[in-house]
Amino acid sequence: MRLRRITARCSSVHGKGLFALQPIAAGERLIEYKGEVTSWRRAAARQRSEAGHTFVFGLSDGRVIDGSRGGNSARFLNHACTPNCEAIETGDRVFIHALTGIKPGEELFIDYSLAIDGEMTEDIRVQYACHCGDPVCRGSMLGSALIAT
Repeated sequence: MRLRRITARCSSVHGKGLFALQPIAAGERLIEYKGEVTSWRRAAARQRSEAGHTFVFGLSDGRVIDGSRGGNSARFLNHACTPNCEAIETGDRVFIHALTGIKPGEELFIDYSLAIDGEMTEDIRVQYACHCGDPVCRGSMLGSALIAT
């Protein structure tokens, strides 16, 4: 019997988060980000019609994995400016790997490095504000190149 290594529970950063239950070594593959592979347009239309969190992971070919449709607990990964995990894309699949050693009880984070279309406004800055609390927090879930503009 294999022991569970991660679990979803309430996060002090935002909503639910993923937490280590067992020690995790740097480089270890933790979980696949699962969901329906679809277009940005279709996923955005769903988000407009459904209140709540966004569970969409962008793929390099312009499509997305919509974790709200057939997804798993990977959709609860929160953003941090100094993440302890990274997402590695393989075809139309995304796997989450540990960047550092992670102790039981620690929350798992990735850097969202989000991009926006259009002009940066104060409303967008507020919408994408980061709450990771890291000493080197850049204050935004947007990619660092977008923050300077």
